[in-house]
Amino acid sequence: MKIIYIAFLIALAVAYVVTPFVIKLAHRVGAIDVPKDNRRVHTVPIPRLGGIAIFIGFMVAVLATFKMDTRLMSVLAGAVIIVIMGYFDDIKPLSAKVKLMVQLLAAGIAMYGGVKMNILTNPLSLINDSVPQYIKLGMWAYPLTLVWIIGVTNAINLIDGLDGLAAGVSTISALTLAVVASFLGDGYISVLAATLAGATIGFLPYNFNPAKIFMGDTGSLLLGYMLSVISIMGVLKSAAALSILVPIFAIGLPIFDTFMAIVRRALSGKSFMEADKGHLHHKLLDIGLSQKQAVLTLYSISAVLGFGAVALVEATVKVAIILVISVFFLASMGVKYLGLTETKTSDSNIDI
Repeated sequence: MKIIYIAFLIALAVAYVVTPFVIKLAHRVGAIDVPKDNRRVHTVPIPRLGGIAIFIGFMVAVLATFKMDTRLMSVLAGAVIIVIMGYFDDIKPLSAKVKLMVQLLAAGIAMYGGVKMNILTNPLSLINDSVPQYIKLGMWAYPLTLVWIIGVTNAINLIDGLDGLAAGVSTISALTLAVVASFLGDGYISVLAATLAGATIGFLPYNFNPAKIFMGDTGSLLLGYMLSVISIMGVLKSAAALSILVPIFAIGLPIFDTFMAIVRRALSGKSFMEADKGHLHHKLLDIGLSQKQAVLTLYSISAVLGFGAVALVEATVKVAIILVISVFFLASMGVKYLGLTETKTSDSNIDI
């Protein structure tokens, strides 16, 4: 357990110390987010590139506490590619196609190093002994792994709309994965997830409302990428019968928001690439919440889902079914109350 705290504190301290220098760098290279449309909530120009501080904090802690192997090196190589792309995108926006190709490259490198969903535990085996305990994915491992990595990577990017939102939600997700991995006896993944959480927490004081810096695509895409690969390396490869549901709960808020964005834009006949003001954080602002209130509300929802993810590790079938139904019911109520399938305004900016 000691190594978890060491890695966490190193990542936190480095990210916290480095962030002011990143703010200066952002001003120097012109990585400034200017509020030029009605989707943006901030009213004054804010520097971007905050993800660099998260990346440096994470990398320093990993290099200080981990022994390198092929799998970890491939994951870090993918992270470097994501950060380089994010750096240029935060200075001058890249096209969605270019960003997707780079994400596929990063995911491909991670997969080449051994990050794949080779098998999934079968929840039905809990209620029927004749059902195989594991589902071997075979060649399906490659497309499913790609979909998961790309999907989660962009899910974090999509919720990055309020000061501190993506950073805080990602921290909760990372801590959830760290706790789950610890319960499952996987110290390696527990330390890796805690390190990511530490780096993000170190950045958060500068990013919480009123933000002095945004993480930009450099940060949101990095966090999404790391959360996706950590969940594959850990929980999704565990023998826990309900392991397939654990990362869905742990990263539940971004996944839900992204799913609703897909549904909303499909129903309105718009491309998924076309941004709108229908995200959860926009809807909370519409009903009168302040930025801080909206962010803290979404933190609370993420925390509840995180506790649910931890509970699923040891849950019986009945408890798991009740938990899943409860979450589905509450999500449905949220969709109805907030009108998450409705779009009031949109613009031509690209979210991905």
